Amino acid sequence: MDTHKNAPLTPKGREAMVRCVVEGGLSKAAAACQFNVTPKTVAKWVKRFRAEGVDGLRDRSSR
Repeated sequence: MDTHKNAPLTPKGREAMVRCVVEGGLSKAAAACQFNVTPKTVAKWVKRFRAEGVDGLRDRSSR
């Protein structure tokens, strides 16, 4: 699947972000600032990562 042209993070960027939170102890707010997204977005990806692992960080259809 192609990455949306306005997407702030690719799947690799999402993985780096969630690992900073999960393994590195970075707060969601700090990760949001570092990766230029909202804390809500960080929380969404962390939740998916914890539930599904790296596969949960892939792009999904918006249909």
